[in-house]
Amino acid sequence: MAEQKQNIENTKAKNSKLAGLGTSLLNYTWITKNIGFFLFIALLAVIYIANGHKADNIIRDINATSKNVKELQYEYKTLKSEVIFKSREEQVVKAAQPLGLQLPEQPPVRIEMATRK
Repeated sequence: MAEQKQNIENTKAKNSKLAGLGTSLLNYTWITKNIGFFLFIALLAVIYIANGHKADNIIRDINATSKNVKELQYEYKTLKSEVIFKSREEQVVKAAQPLGLQLPEQPPVRIEMATRK
């Protein structure tokens, strides 16, 4: 019986120590005094998360833009090589034949103007 009383007293003492510790650290007045700090920490957390999301979106946009630029560079090089190929003399002659145009057999004649006095 004496042991049970002592055990009960020990548990009450432990509970009272824990209860006293909890009430001293997390009581209502302490929380209300520091509500501004808690709101500040919450605001910082929200800003931190928003900054991370914004950075992810910017990185996605940069990657999409660089991919688009590479595709446009390939298209530009392809079109440029086609234009260079089609502008060669033999390709121009082939393209002009259906229209009835031919290369003249005589070279062009130079016309000289009479000098004025």
